[in-house]
Amino acid sequence: MNRARWPLVLAGCLVLAGCATTPPTKLAFTGDPLADGENAIQNGPPRDRVLWEYRTALVAMRQGKYDIARRDLESAVARLMNLYGPDKSAKEARSLFKAEARKTFIGEPYERVMAYYYRGILYWMDGEPDNARACFRSGQLMDSDTEEKTYASDYVLLDYLDGYVTDRLGGDGADAIKRAEASAKMWKPPQFSSNANVLVFVDYGAGPTKFATGEHAQELRFRCNPSSVRSALVKVAGATGKAVPYDDLCFQATTRGGRVMDHVLANKAVFKKTTDVAGNVALIGGGAVLATQHSRDAQIAGMAMLGAGLISKVISASTVPEADIRTWDNLPAYLSFVALELAPGQHTLQVEFLNEAGQVLNALTKTVVLQIPEGGRDKVIYVSDKSITPQML
Repeated sequence: MNRARWPLVLAGCLVLAGCATTPPTKLAFTGDPLADGENAIQNGPPRDRVLWEYRTALVAMRQGKYDIARRDLESAVARLMNLYGPDKSAKEARSLFKAEARKTFIGEPYERVMAYYYRGILYWMDGEPDNARACFRSGQLMDSDTEEKTYASDYVLLDYLDGYVTDRLGGDGADAIKRAEASAKMWKPPQFSSNANVLVFVDYGAGPTKFATGEHAQELRFRCNPSSVRSALVKVAGATGKAVPYDDLCFQATTRGGRVMDHVLANKAVFKKTTDVAGNVALIGGGAVLATQHSRDAQIAGMAMLGAGLISKVISASTVPEADIRTWDNLPAYLSFVALELAPGQHTLQVEFLNEAGQVLNALTKTVVLQIPEGGRDKVIYVSDKSITPQML
């Protein structure tokens, strides 16, 4: 009977190996998104660091704490650039027995785009429009990483801002502006004024979230969250700019096409189901042989079938096809931009957010007190429907 026992011994070893996993790091959350994000960056799993840097940077921008946002986005973008090539954790995630969520998070194309977009805003805010333009261009490059090439590199604002900065730096931004106009699906960006010195980035609504479908949760899907805010008005010194939605992140998420990992996960799911079925067949067959056949050879064969079935079931149970649904979950739904010309001095700017019927949602109105410097340097402002108010810039 010794030869019949080896499958059972091997199965036991596999079970024990499958149980020998490292418990996940537990984080204590206080309800303060900035403090919780900083804690997660410092003490959470290293594979989630970029995710928390994304989230925390955006919280900091909405609170006017641009030094924190700058630090976290700088770190996230640096890691993103370093990890965009071969990565050990990504290779491991493609194996049968490792979850995709074990890989180092850099995000889906639309999430990587937004990291560059916000970093570009901060560069421009710091008086570095050339670096801002480099970020906007890098964002379009991130969006080219899609299977459905029809919708690759089609962010309206990224091309528009590329052309805008190029023009202001004395170059010819006409080609970038044409690309922006060609990509526009909701609103075409306006002709820009070279005299504008107040540049207002506005975003609003709740961005897409991820969930998994399929028999083994192997299919990554995106949920588009309804938004009460559909546009905004920027008012200052008797002038009004319309902050209409030029880009829709839900559209960007859902038109990305497939990923290489989608095919890997599909194959994992097929393998999991196949080994599970094979295990059932072997267990039933082995049990039937043991119950009906009493010769020594038959008993050995029955035990071998049971062992093989158990091994197959353990392998099936150890196969992890689930899609990674970690999400940059505080992104907006819509992106907009308004350029204005103001005289030097102090001004009070208001941003009113409107619903689909064009009615002002008074509870969301934001106020920014800003000082326009002498000498022509751009004043760059970022406002979200989730920003604190008032802010002093």
